[in-house]
Parts: sequence; C-alpha cells; structure tokens
Amino acid sequence: MKKQTAKRVRVVGGLLFLIYLFLLIYFLFFAESYGRSGGEEYRYNVIPFREIRRYLLYPHLLGPYAVLTNLIGNVVGFLPFGAILPVLKRNMRSFWKILLLSFEFSAMIEVTQLLTRLGSFDVDDIILNTAGGVLGYGVFCVCNRLRRKYYG
Repeated sequence: MKKQTAKRVRVVGGLLFLIYLFLLIYFLFFAESYGRSGGEEYRYNVIPFREIRRYLLYPHLLGPYAVLTNLIGNVVGFLPFGAILPVLKRNMRSFWKILLLSFEFSAMIEVTQLLTRLGSFDVDDIILNTAGGVLGYGVFCVCNRLRRKYYG
C-alpha cells in the first residue's frame, strides 16, 4: 500500500476508533435504555460463567432481547476494538497484545462501573468483551490477508 493511502487509512481508522469509543462509553455509562441510570439496588457478579450460563439455560425466562444484548452485545461491542487497533498501530498486530489490551480495557470499564455504580460489574462481561476483541483481531487478519493477496 502506498504511504499516502496508508496514512489516509490510519486517519480514517483513528476517527472511527474515536467515534467507537464515544459510543461505547455512552452505551456503557449513560444509556438509560440499558439500565445505566443508577438508583436501583446494585448488582455484581464475580463468578466466571455464572451469567453466561444463566442466559444460555433460561432464555425463555429472560427474553430474547436480554439474551442478545448481554451475550451477543458484549462480544459485538468489542469487535471494533480488536479490528481497528491493528490498523492504527503496526505494533498492535499481535494476537497476544490484542487479547491483553481487550482484557485490560474491559476490566477497566467494569471496575469503573463498579465504582460509579452505573451499569453493573460482571466478570462474564470481561470474558465476552475479551472474546469480542480477539474476534475483531481475527476479522482484521482475514481482511489484511485478502488485501495483501489481491492488492499486493
């Protein structure tokens, strides 16, 4: 890829990443439709796979919307993190770096939710978000391989 084209891709990627972070923060801390208004009794989960198991075993009781927003939403919400970061920084083109950064960023968000009592702390969210970041990195790898194969 030409240097000028690569620079444009990084600038656009940077803008998309900022928009993504803004939307992520909004939905995680301020969107009332996702129960972020606070005020009710605070809940948290520190037992791995407890909530994931509950959503998989009782979807008929919890409802499809709750199951989709919790399980799929947490994974999809972090796909851009793993897909855009390697575009912005070449040194982020490592599975292990993306895994670690996805884990760290998700843990930081969850601890912030715990301290501010906006949203709820859930270790399963960290697991699902990390998986989403890693899947996003997989999307980046596939797209990068296709780009190299067809466009040199």
